[in-house]
Amino acid sequence: MIDHMETEVLRIDMTAASNSKFSRREFVAGAAGIALATQYDGLAATVQSERPNILFILADDMGWGDLSCYGRPDYKTPNLDRLASEGVKFTNAYSAAPVCTPTRVGFMTGRYPARLPVGMEEPIHERSELGEKIKLIGIPHEHPTVASIIKSAGYNTALIGKWHLGYLPYFGPLKSGFDEFFGNMSGAVDHFTHKDMTENLDLFEDEVPVEKIGYMTDLLTERAIEYLRRRHTKPFYLSLHYTAPHWPWEGPKDKAFSDAIEYGPAGFRSGGSIKVYGEMMKSLDTGVGRVLQALKASGLERNTLVIFTSDNGGERFSYEWPFIGQKMDLHEGGVRVAAIVRWPGVTTAGKISDQAVITMDWTATMIAAAGAKPDREYPLDGEDMADLLRGKRARFDRTFFWRTKRQGALRNGKWKYIREGKNEFLHDLSVDEREQANFSTAEPKTLAQLRLKFNEWESQMPQYPK
Repeated sequence: MIDHMETEVLRIDMTAASNSKFSRREFVAGAAGIALATQYDGLAATVQSERPNILFILADDMGWGDLSCYGRPDYKTPNLDRLASEGVKFTNAYSAAPVCTPTRVGFMTGRYPARLPVGMEEPIHERSELGEKIKLIGIPHEHPTVASIIKSAGYNTALIGKWHLGYLPYFGPLKSGFDEFFGNMSGAVDHFTHKDMTENLDLFEDEVPVEKIGYMTDLLTERAIEYLRRRHTKPFYLSLHYTAPHWPWEGPKDKAFSDAIEYGPAGFRSGGSIKVYGEMMKSLDTGVGRVLQALKASGLERNTLVIFTSDNGGERFSYEWPFIGQKMDLHEGGVRVAAIVRWPGVTTAGKISDQAVITMDWTATMIAAAGAKPDREYPLDGEDMADLLRGKRARFDRTFFWRTKRQGALRNGKWKYIREGKNEFLHDLSVDEREQANFSTAEPKTLAQLRLKFNEWESQMPQYPK
């Protein structure tokens, strides 16, 4: 049964038909009968949709090297390793920011997070702490999103997992282009109770809170599998935003830790170990593997663009070598992330690319793949990477910008400029990815050029509220 194709094309030899003894009416009736048989019985059908389904998978606080195919030495991630072997693995991929909310703003809008007030929340705190600001902090309803743009092109859209872009009843996935939602609104939930740091239930079915029993990674995986197994009469875009391996650090067998957890920032960040982190990552890998298997079993694999990445660098149990820095920091460890793309018929299996890419590029690529156009009033900062993925475009230099309340940074080709207060650093990433050698004195012209470029970009961005 070809229920997942957007259009079905029946190729009939018109010349043979015209030479037969059938009348026109009999021919048309016969063709309609063949079409119905093809649709409902799956007979002799070779049909290719022009536009792919889209599956975007986002890990939460996963470090650059936390997959074994990126170097993690103490555990294996066979399913994501397999995905990398079937597609393109990027070694110069970046997140739009070094923390949850801004990167998600960058992905949802395809634009630098600094362009929106919500993108300057680093991150959005629990709803009980926001007071009247809860009405203002979120993606504005009028702002187009990757979901609303792709939906306008005739896709079904769903978000399963973490939102973290504004609270109900003022903001939410259904208000920003998604047809359905299952997941959490805040930045962190206990993986067993699904409660936020203020001990309030934070698991929603669309806009209704629900209680479920189970480990969060498993719940999200099961819902994604259920979604893929449905009968799809239109192409779909599914965003699967896992809450792992974000703290609290609880593996699938750590229910006892969950039962004793102290709710609040300190309690949620306590505990954990390299072993527990490994169990969280292996659970995430297993979940992704099950989702990809469901995609294959449903007959959708050959016409689905799959993108996997992380929202920022990892924290204290992540493997970041050879980089320094971690989440919340603009050194490479805070913004360099894993990224894997598999697009049958487009990508070449087993390819490793050192092309510099950033979160907003996936937004642009998905929108273009869906046959949609970005809103001219809200131009994208990302670039469509389809030609690069097809091998029709050679590697090219990029310029990326980042800004937090504490730091500013720019990557331009091989150069990385970082500003921290009055201090400036210039690193040559082609020879020093660890950002240890400061070339500010040796390359004063380059420093001045990048300083000017960063200042020009920042002057176009809203300023942080005082």
